[in-house]
Amino acid sequence: MNVAVLMKQVPDSDNVRMNPETGTMVREGTSGIVNPLDLNALEAAMSIRAPGDAVAIVSMGPPEAEESLREGLALGADRAILATDKLFAGGDSWATANVLAAVLKKIGLPDLIIAGEKATDGETGQVGPEVAALLGIPAATRVTRLDALSDGRGIEIDCTVEDGILTQRIELPCLVTVVSDINTVPLPTLSGKKRAYSSAVEVVSASDLSLSEAETGLPASPTRVVKIDHPKLTRRTERFMAKRQGELDAGLDRIVEILTEAAVI
Repeated sequence: MNVAVLMKQVPDSDNVRMNPETGTMVREGTSGIVNPLDLNALEAAMSIRAPGDAVAIVSMGPPEAEESLREGLALGADRAILATDKLFAGGDSWATANVLAAVLKKIGLPDLIIAGEKATDGETGQVGPEVAALLGIPAATRVTRLDALSDGRGIEIDCTVEDGILTQRIELPCLVTVVSDINTVPLPTLSGKKRAYSSAVEVVSASDLSLSEAETGLPASPTRVVKIDHPKLTRRTERFMAKRQGELDAGLDRIVEILTEAAVI
């Protein structure tokens, strides 16, 4: 079974900045990490890997995303492909899925594609299903268990749904997105790190994928951020000094009054 894992480099949460004019994220000058759920996706791929199986990591991002792909290689992936091009900048989930689908077609459609349920810098959960739609294969989301069937023709999964757990069998090829409950991500070994930094990361551009400017980045993005508001946190405080006679009791009475108004007590 050939497996591909979709991996994304996301900014550290404390360093996220937005361009107020374009509505896009400013990635220059920010440190990046692997999207946490994508590491769960990689571990899911490694857990069902059989002798002879190959696991590839596929990502779209700036050149700096190569470091994140090497982390995936250190955890056992055989191959890493990075799609990077200035034309990809500012793309929404659909434009991103279009690039990832093109990469998967270029390397040969894998039997199974695994992705994290969502990315911390977007929280849409759309890229995985959109890639499946572009490739014309079935998809399942919120997967908490993944097993390969003994006949090698499909997988059995558990998905979290509103009423509980849904168990399904899906024929290959297919795509699934996983949540953190599926496994625990291990730390890379020293030998894994050495292999990762001696391995080559394959880099492809828009021209390599035969994608035009109209098919990538902002021109191909039906979703646009037209306005950015920064919420302002305000608080109204009342101070009662315990050292002043009578204020402690007044303060306690005021707390009871507020909690009563809020139907807490």
